[in-house]
Amino acid sequence: MTSSFLTNRQRDELNTSILQYFAASGLQASHEALRNELGIQNGGLDDDVINYDGLLEKKWTSVVRLQKKIMDLESQVASLQTELDTLPSSSRKVADPATWLPRISNYTLLGHRQAVNSIAFHPVFSVLASGSEDTMIKVWDWELGELERTVKGHTKSVLDLDFGGRPGEELLASCSSDLTIKLWDANDEYKNIRTLKGHDHTVSCVKFLPDGERIVSASRDKTLRIWAVKTGYCLRTVVGHSDWIKAVVPTLDGELLLSVGADHIARITEVSTGDSRLTVAAHDHVIECCAVAPPASYTYIAALIESKRIPPASSGFEYFATGARDRTIKIWDFRGNLVVSLEGHDNWVRSIAFHPGGKFLISAGDDKTIRCWDFTQGGRCVRTIENAHDHFVSALKWAPSIIAKVPNRTNGTKGNENGQATGRNSISHGRNIRCVIATASVHLDVKIWMA
Repeated sequence: MTSSFLTNRQRDELNTSILQYFAASGLQASHEALRNELGIQNGGLDDDVINYDGLLEKKWTSVVRLQKKIMDLESQVASLQTELDTLPSSSRKVADPATWLPRISNYTLLGHRQAVNSIAFHPVFSVLASGSEDTMIKVWDWELGELERTVKGHTKSVLDLDFGGRPGEELLASCSSDLTIKLWDANDEYKNIRTLKGHDHTVSCVKFLPDGERIVSASRDKTLRIWAVKTGYCLRTVVGHSDWIKAVVPTLDGELLLSVGADHIARITEVSTGDSRLTVAAHDHVIECCAVAPPASYTYIAALIESKRIPPASSGFEYFATGARDRTIKIWDFRGNLVVSLEGHDNWVRSIAFHPGGKFLISAGDDKTIRCWDFTQGGRCVRTIENAHDHFVSALKWAPSIIAKVPNRTNGTKGNENGQATGRNSISHGRNIRCVIATASVHLDVKIWMA
């Protein structure tokens, strides 16, 4: 007998599917012959299998779809290779990840029925999640530009998303106008594993702390809340803002929280105590977004103020940025001193992100543009993508870098998920920057910008 590549379970499922196919097709003689050959008596089918009706047809059509997809991809590869072969050698320049900036979108992802408010990249895979006013979360393959699934659970607008958790146990966190935060298992078909309740008004922002074991949320009820991922318990409620908190982000070492809101204030709060470390009257209007500068940017930002002190790369918090409805973006140091004000947007600034290479800051706003600001040129806008979307650009995210961690041979200790030293523990690490940006719009779409 020829050896089978199927397990016993798979073989039993295949046999059962064929039997049901014969029965459904009226092929009674074939049905009985196969049943007798397999030695299956009436009522002897696997009781653990819920339903095999139509399974064989579904599997077959899936194979046909996959074959077509493979053929289409092979055709695209051949076409691209032909195009590459015809280019002169001088044109075959590989983008330098440290200086790459978006220029033309590769994909437009359509599927939401109302404005898209938020987007989040999976830390490892080519997966992007989007949240919308239509209450839905959609999960996309950003490399292929295809929808993978729609996640339902919220009853009102989904306002923010963030991937996090321990490596191999990634979760997607979402928050909504329905006053809840939901956690979805990214490794188990995005099943809702926990719903966190406690805020008294719209939950506008949610972020994982670097340890992957806690999340922080910001709300229109003027509070921040820190939650335990494992239990869903609220560990701490932080007060201090006098109006709607629009955004919050943890520092790279996870010790501080940067929050901004409708009170025009940027606040730095200690995670461990909830105490305020710094309060800055940052703008003349509602502050919509904020970002913590990565270590790669320290040298470039320090040069803007001609500082002789270059912060060490091991520092988890040195500079931060805020973007507001007053159409400006401002860069600050950790003491609350203004480093530079970036002016150029013609409408509200809705989203900002530091370039992983450290040299640039990218912004998007209600003027429908994406703007790239160069710290080595005094913060000058060096690229403007007009009409990046047909309506307000509501969100912008840079794909997370792939971090290769190598234990320090002198002490063999480890570091945290951001590659930062933790106490006596240290590691050497390298960042492979992914030249991928995603933007979302009130115009119901998401766009992918790749090198």
